[in-house]
Amino acid sequence: MQQRVENAKGIFFMLVAMAAFAGGDVLIKMAGTFLSPAQTMFILISSGLVIFSIIAKMNGENLTDGRAFKPILLVRYTAEMVGLMAMVVSLNKVPLPIVGAVSQAAPILVAAGAVIFLKEVVSWRRWASIAIGFIGVLCVIQPGEEGFNFAVIWPVLALVAFSIRDLVTRLTPKDMSSASIATFTMLSALPFTTAWVFFNGELFIPPGFNWLLVACMVTLGSGGYLFLVSSLRVGELSAIMPFRYARIVFLLLLGILIFDEFPTFPMLIGSFLIITSGIYIIWREKLVAQRNSI
Repeated sequence: MQQRVENAKGIFFMLVAMAAFAGGDVLIKMAGTFLSPAQTMFILISSGLVIFSIIAKMNGENLTDGRAFKPILLVRYTAEMVGLMAMVVSLNKVPLPIVGAVSQAAPILVAAGAVIFLKEVVSWRRWASIAIGFIGVLCVIQPGEEGFNFAVIWPVLALVAFSIRDLVTRLTPKDMSSASIATFTMLSALPFTTAWVFFNGELFIPPGFNWLLVACMVTLGSGGYLFLVSSLRVGELSAIMPFRYARIVFLLLLGILIFDEFPTFPMLIGSFLIITSGIYIIWREKLVAQRNSI
């Protein structure tokens, strides 16, 4: 009974996190009317640095940990920064349904990466689910379509970068908290975002800056992160993780309601394949973990 309660709590936190991230994505897209991608990145990184460092200090965590400069963490920081940059550009150039579906395919690419780089042994069933997931991505971006929109390269880049981030996270020190790693990530990305704005010859706070919209954007992004961390700390991951795909549904609905971005039939099929294969991979990982523990 207690496990069911914990799982229900974790699922609720995950759904709130995905709704917050989807809302933040919408606001990033709306902020594109007065902010360039470089300016948006600078605001997200600088505000995230402040928020996560405060959370880390409130939790009594060590922000002078020398392990923050371990090569594997430097790879993670770089992947996070590239992924966020690609995501911001995507939200300015690509319809929400495409961004949501492609970016949520990260667990599928992580599963493939674990086989290739971490030498994990998997069955043909898992390989089949990985292949189906990639077919889903191809259905969403439709590379063979006449008049192909090359801007979809940006969400694909975000997918690859976030997958690398998730893959190398498995190799990071287990006792380093999420807030500490997030703080180090923001700190490492700040010089890049600052230079990006500077070399573009842009103002850090441009005319027509909408403070309310930006405040809501930052709040949703940070709040989503905190709810995501909370969801992963209660209940069973196999019960909670499938609900991360709710972000695809949220973005589909928000794209229709706010931007009149209606998904095509291939996009819907692709989203379904991505969700199905991702959930199957999570389920298979649970079975393997149970067998190994016996």
